Amino acid sequence: MTDLTIPQIQPLAERLLANLEQVIIGKRRALELIVIGLLAQGHVLIEDVPGVGKTMLARSLAQSLGCSFTRIQFTPDLLPSDVTGTSIYNQKTQEFEFAPGPLMGQIVLADEINRATPKTQSALLEAMEEHQVTVDGVVHPLPRPFMVIGTQNPIEYEGTFPLPEAQLDRFLLRISLGYPSKQEEVRIVAEQRVRHPILAVAPVVSEDELLAAQETIKQVHVSPAVEAYLVDLVHATRADENVYLGASPRGSLGLARTGQVQAAMRGRDFVLPDDIKQLAEAVLAHRLIASPAARLNNVPTNRIVQELLQRVPLPDYGAGREAPAP
Repeated sequence: MTDLTIPQIQPLAERLLANLEQVIIGKRRALELIVIGLLAQGHVLIEDVPGVGKTMLARSLAQSLGCSFTRIQFTPDLLPSDVTGTSIYNQKTQEFEFAPGPLMGQIVLADEINRATPKTQSALLEAMEEHQVTVDGVVHPLPRPFMVIGTQNPIEYEGTFPLPEAQLDRFLLRISLGYPSKQEEVRIVAEQRVRHPILAVAPVVSEDELLAAQETIKQVHVSPAVEAYLVDLVHATRADENVYLGASPRGSLGLARTGQVQAAMRGRDFVLPDDIKQLAEAVLAHRLIASPAARLNNVPTNRIVQELLQRVPLPDYGAGREAPAP
């Protein structure tokens, strides 16, 4: 495997972001969060309206990495075996052989994930958490790198099955692309008049570089004060009156992991409280279940997280800034 140092993470991430920006215009922060999820070895849920580039984002990410890309269109009649694969009897060898499903790709787009039944949705749980699938009692490891990008339409409820809390908790981040500005949309129309920009996307980061970067990022320093701050933030979600069910310890781990990645992407070998604040909404909001009163008053969970960020005190070592690790 290629060896990388922490200072090499920033230019690697910049190459990847520049490649993605050829296809997805004007969405720098959303692209940063996708790359953070990738480098943190997590999965990302994109919750947005149709036509804003969710599928193109997943495809361009796979092409930028030279990784295999598979797309699963979730529908109510989709079966778990349609996702994971199945065993087929080979008459020549008189043995059962595993026929892999689309989940065996490296960058997997789970499109309209909330249209599948809970039984089919649960087929993703083992893969997302343990990077393996079990079919007929046989464990099949998934390729590396492996990332699931799930999409769902937040405004269309007919014929959908809301993701259960256990499924949502498996997604490291939840993001939204949103509509482009008028100027950005004019540029999109002009650039796609003759050919789609994705046709020009070439690999800029190898699989070995990506795997090395994922390991190197674990060396980024997280001080005890920052660890205590992010845990205080997660604990505050469990005590808030607007929250029926707060974030799990997986939320604390997610904040720490994504904080390490963002620090490395910005050229640091230590995590700032500012990193945690900037990532908290994307990491925690989808893990919360609002109380009945909050739902009645249309209080979204992302607003709850923003209010908690104002209330939870920063570590007391000078304007919330972390000193470099010794």
